[in-house]
Amino acid sequence: MKQPNQSSSAIHVAMLTVNVDPDTVGEIRRAAADMPWALIRMTFESYFSTTNRPHLTEQAINAQACIVVIDFDKNPDLALETAEFLRGSFYHKLAIVALSSATDPDLLLRAMRAGFSEFLAEPFDYGEFTEMLVRLDQRWSTTIAHVRNSGKILSFFGAKGGVGTTTLAVHMAMSLVQAFKKKVLIIDNHAQLGHVCLYLGLDGNHHQFNELVRNVGRLDQDLLRGFIATHASGLDVLSSPDVHGSLRNVDTESVERTLEFLSTQYDFVLLDCEASFDDISLAIIALSNLVYLVATPEIGAIRDLSRYVDGLIQNEQATDKLQLIINRYSSSEAVTIEQIEKAVRLQIAIKIANNYKELVESVNIGEPVPFASKSDFSVQLMKWATALAGGTEAQAQRPVKKRFALWR
Repeated sequence: MKQPNQSSSAIHVAMLTVNVDPDTVGEIRRAAADMPWALIRMTFESYFSTTNRPHLTEQAINAQACIVVIDFDKNPDLALETAEFLRGSFYHKLAIVALSSATDPDLLLRAMRAGFSEFLAEPFDYGEFTEMLVRLDQRWSTTIAHVRNSGKILSFFGAKGGVGTTTLAVHMAMSLVQAFKKKVLIIDNHAQLGHVCLYLGLDGNHHQFNELVRNVGRLDQDLLRGFIATHASGLDVLSSPDVHGSLRNVDTESVERTLEFLSTQYDFVLLDCEASFDDISLAIIALSNLVYLVATPEIGAIRDLSRYVDGLIQNEQATDKLQLIINRYSSSEAVTIEQIEKAVRLQIAIKIANNYKELVESVNIGEPVPFASKSDFSVQLMKWATALAGGTEAQAQRPVKKRFALWR
């Protein structure tokens, strides 16, 4: 019998069994040992419940993939509760297997909704189980080997509403995609009625960030593709709910784990956020490589910006990642940059020229201003994108001008 491959290139797989009889556990382990994996084995003799939460080792939780085999017939309700708990414990690749003789369609549908992705008939069939393992290995080996964790997370917060935070986040995302060919995801992190999809002319009803977070326990590349909306430019988008009264209904840990996974899939992950000090906002700030605080050069926005900076410092958020942006800036403004810096006690990192009329028109038609535009807004945005992308403006790929036929 082949021993598990313990080389550094082997996929680390946690193999868990829950309430499975000892003879079947032995067969499961024998089949898994023939796979080219570095195995972490754990056996639990009873289901998980609100009163029974067995300890999961860090080694198992941090494995690149996890297979859980649960006896479904002894107590289907507790088997479902066990699966739901495990979905919240693992955010890498997770396969939950039901060992069952059940044929009731309603019960099988409940199992699928709880996170069961594979069903094996009882009595246990060694060959069928081995085929499933081979199928999972083929699927995982093409994705796990290429996982990177170098993507940057950039969060955008407005000092108050109406300062152009969404506008800047959307245009920055588009610039990184179009000019520098980066793989970029923009997330509308508003609890409800965010505008990212409106600015891009997309329907985001079926591509919501909160729904992805709620499925973090089975999050992988295949699941992610089902949640993403993609703009014609190649920019990927996760939206916010577009109805009043939506409940966020996600926990901080799940948001953190989702963002950690997304950073392995993209060069840049941008979040358009509401200015608040709730736990989720603070978690996003902590995970971000850079935090952009956006204000306009008017008294109300500057006052709110100053208070927000004070709040971040009080919440022990690192100020070294904070970047203050003054949007819609003009040299004729009554409030000068020097006065703003004195009020907030930090330097302004970026000034973006006022281009209000053109930007309003772009929102109305659902198409961002072209990054190759000669406006001061586009020029300054390109300098900002160049600094993020680590290139030069000369390397930015300018779009080819289209020739239009006379009849158009």
